[in-house]
Amino acid sequence: MMNSAFFTALEKICPAERILTRDAQLLPYESDALTAFHLKPGAVVLPESEAEIIDTVRLCHEMAVPFVARGSGTSLSGGSLPIPDGLVIALNRLNRIKKLDPEQRIAVVEPGVVNLHITQAAAPYGLYYAPDPSSQSICTIGGNIAFNSGGAHCLKYGMTSNHVLGMKVVLADGALTQFGCESVEGVGIGPDLVGLFVGSEGLFGIALEITLRLMPQPELYRTVLAAYDDLGRAGDAVSMVVASGLLPGAMEIMDRLAIKAAEASVAAGYPDAEALLIVELEGEAPQVQAEFEQLRGIIEDSGAFELRVANSEEERDRIWKGRKGAFSAVGRLSPDYIVQDGVVPRSRLGEALLAIGALKRQYGLDVANVFHAGDGNLHPLILYDGREPGALERAEELAGEILALCVSLGGSITGEHGIGMEKREYLPAMFSEEEIDIMQALRRAIDPKEIANRGKMFPGGEAPALKQQGMHPLEKQGIISRE
Repeated sequence: MMNSAFFTALEKICPAERILTRDAQLLPYESDALTAFHLKPGAVVLPESEAEIIDTVRLCHEMAVPFVARGSGTSLSGGSLPIPDGLVIALNRLNRIKKLDPEQRIAVVEPGVVNLHITQAAAPYGLYYAPDPSSQSICTIGGNIAFNSGGAHCLKYGMTSNHVLGMKVVLADGALTQFGCESVEGVGIGPDLVGLFVGSEGLFGIALEITLRLMPQPELYRTVLAAYDDLGRAGDAVSMVVASGLLPGAMEIMDRLAIKAAEASVAAGYPDAEALLIVELEGEAPQVQAEFEQLRGIIEDSGAFELRVANSEEERDRIWKGRKGAFSAVGRLSPDYIVQDGVVPRSRLGEALLAIGALKRQYGLDVANVFHAGDGNLHPLILYDGREPGALERAEELAGEILALCVSLGGSITGEHGIGMEKREYLPAMFSEEEIDIMQALRRAIDPKEIANRGKMFPGGEAPALKQQGMHPLEKQGIISRE
């Protein structure tokens, strides 16, 4: 536990002014982007070097003090929620790009480097870093690794795991190790330990130095905005694009509520529509031009009542600014909201959207739909007012119904936000008891004291609101049983 002996030892690692213990200092760390959940940590430490992180983790292991590694706190699943009487290790000061090799097309970075800063550093060499979460202007690489973040362009380029070549890691027991290497040619040799660590939600330790793959900037972009008078029809259009054999860089959908929020926030100039579909083609100019003609025909056949094509970089930026700012913009419409990220097969997108529409009417709550349509990754934003008694509980029950819907349609409970604190009790919907036991055994082999991000991912107490709901949403649909 965190006692005077622990703090005395910690002050030998980091000076006292970088150890935060006063309530006012701890307040910014009590929650992440899932603001419905908040806990006060025992303390926060602000390391400024790799050595300080290693020594801090070793001290936590020695004295059995639980810790949470935190970057910018943009987790939408409560993944960086503090542990009561635990330590938060804030990584924002480890924000150096240690190496950028344009010939090898790699960047070696510290965990506190902001995602977008890598692309900005690589741009003079005609390169960029492909994973682009909506929070890319603030989220850090350490957090992207913890949750295997994707973004709008994950359809074509994959998730974070597809772009990490190697990592230097301090495991939860204090051991220092190296996964992968700096060479693309080295990927695929031996066990995929990089793949094991990426997406582990901080349960194994902390990545100290990460080698990332950089991509050449596309020669040409063609960005298309299609407007629909029906959300289901927009979802069906995605299936038509995929069935055609086209592989766009991105396909995104926004519904009327999300459009309204984006317009109020950034004045993107979107059409008045029930749904917008954004499709972006990218690559070599001849190929993109040929694909664009094919895409135009598909969109026209899909029932869109308006088709816009970005004819300049400024117009392209305006389209994406509205989409990337949609999450924060929804805050203009409601004091509180919950975001889910369940996944459904692309062929069943239209069906899923119609079902979500029926559910929101049943619960009497507004839902703004913004999502990565290309891989079926839904992002329903459930709006509620936390000042109203029972509002959070009702919103969480609706969120559970949407997750149950995704599973029943052959999908997943998470595409990129992770399990975190919020979706722990839904894990049995995806995995058998034996599979979860294997996961936990692996976790204990690496972290025998279970001090790294304790209480996350695995079932072990429902989200606070769900305790009041009676039957679990997944039980209602016969997906799990508590008997």
